[in-house]
Amino acid sequence: MFYEPKDGHGLPHNPFNAIVTPRPIGWISTRDSAGRDNLAPYSFFNAVAYVPPQVMFSSTSAKDDRGDTKDSVAVIRETGVFCVNIVEYAMRDAMNVTSALLPAGEDEFTAAGLGKGEAQTIDCPYVAGAPAVLECKLTQTVRLPGATNIVVFGEVTGIHIRDNCLKDGIFDVTSFQPLARLGYRDYARVTELFSLQRPDD
Repeated sequence: MFYEPKDGHGLPHNPFNAIVTPRPIGWISTRDSAGRDNLAPYSFFNAVAYVPPQVMFSSTSAKDDRGDTKDSVAVIRETGVFCVNIVEYAMRDAMNVTSALLPAGEDEFTAAGLGKGEAQTIDCPYVAGAPAVLECKLTQTVRLPGATNIVVFGEVTGIHIRDNCLKDGIFDVTSFQPLARLGYRDYARVTELFSLQRPDD
């Protein structure tokens, strides 16, 4: 099969998200200037640089009460900061609750029954008990082709690691089994690892 996206795929569901998998989930937390907290998952998310450490996530839709985007991007434009919470398998249901399109200003932490921690380098909440949290300062937003496609880039200014996820000095992802987004309504979790030696090592 071959198709050009502009002409449609002719399948029951768009296969694009199923092709580009697995994708890590950026569980983005923010606090607006009125002190209202927000939490939402984004599956177009990744780390993009080591020095200084930087991450990105992309928002691809909009809400009627936010104009051209969703709550997370609107608040980050306003405050310039956000946290990325790493999603473990045990938090899958809470993460799913926070994907609901709640009215602007309504707290997804409360809706999902999640506790909050307070960031140290920025004014922002994070998911208490998350395996890891990245505190981030906005560096830039980039508007992509399409009506509502906006990429947010941030520099990581603080990192929280849950103590029981460190084994002999290594961040052991199998200890919490990170959640990954697949296509359609599907997810996966990391339960085992293997290593490869680079040819030039």
